Amino acid sequence: MAETRTFLVAEEDAPKRLDLFLTDSLKALTRSAVKGLIEEGRALVNGKKTKAGLRLKGGEEVSVDLPDPRPQILKAEDIPLDIIYEDNDIIVVNKQAGLAVHPGAGRPSGTLVNALLAHTQDLSDVGGPLRLGIVHRIDRDTTGSLVIAKNNLSHLALARQFKEHTTGRRYLALVWGAFKEDVGTIDLNIGRDSSERKKISTRTRRSRKAVTHWRVIGRYTFMTLLDLTLETGRTHQIRVHLSAINHPVVCDQVYGKRVAPASMDKAVADKLKGIKRQLLHARTLVIAHPATGEEMKFNAPLPPDMAEVLELLDSLQGT
Repeated sequence: MAETRTFLVAEEDAPKRLDLFLTDSLKALTRSAVKGLIEEGRALVNGKKTKAGLRLKGGEEVSVDLPDPRPQILKAEDIPLDIIYEDNDIIVVNKQAGLAVHPGAGRPSGTLVNALLAHTQDLSDVGGPLRLGIVHRIDRDTTGSLVIAKNNLSHLALARQFKEHTTGRRYLALVWGAFKEDVGTIDLNIGRDSSERKKISTRTRRSRKAVTHWRVIGRYTFMTLLDLTLETGRTHQIRVHLSAINHPVVCDQVYGKRVAPASMDKAVADKLKGIKRQLLHARTLVIAHPATGEEMKFNAPLPPDMAEVLELLDSLQGT
């Protein structure tokens, strides 16, 4: 059954943030889960909705409407999977656009984890009951290669590789604008935006180092195709970095939504109008196999929407 918990904020808890206070008070919930409850209006301070970053002063009454824990028992769902590789230790998939990696606040189903459960019961649980098998993530509307751990030993070995930045991750992105140089590096710290908490930004009070290397592999009218390599793996890193240098990913609805120029070829403009997600694809993933140590390289084919745009752009240039 659902439960409402109430806490009185002690003076010594000031000036702690609301989300940190509740994370400490509700040991069973992660900070991201707590933030989700606050964003949904299920956590009230003195009876009023507020933000996760609210600084407490002491003496406030904080009430939290906790959801019924039973929905956290994940269900297997018949969602198509594009499996690139599978053995006893790992699965590598080419994730489609629109598929969130794991359940979260307000999203109990319809995720990659739900799809994996319909495929196999052999998934690691190191990340908790909502993140079975999940070692790393890509955005819901970003496509491409993702490795899943089928047991805990594999999970820990893979997690160590991502933490130590020994994996290889290459992305393709179609971005707005022309680049003068052929190669370059974006070295800009990023973190939660200081005014829009749902966004990542270079305008932040608590930043983390983020480095993205880029290389031009295609030049088109109004747009450029980039091959990108991650040195770090921060949330929304590529999208935020490219937006910060005024070359946002084409069709990015959050970090760089732009209207096609009036002089753009009509066929291209019409094609872009029908795309509602960023044209960013995790093309290549290189890992050491968690059991054998063998280096393995996986390439994920382009999704249809991005492939069609690039084919049209190439045809206009006569290539």
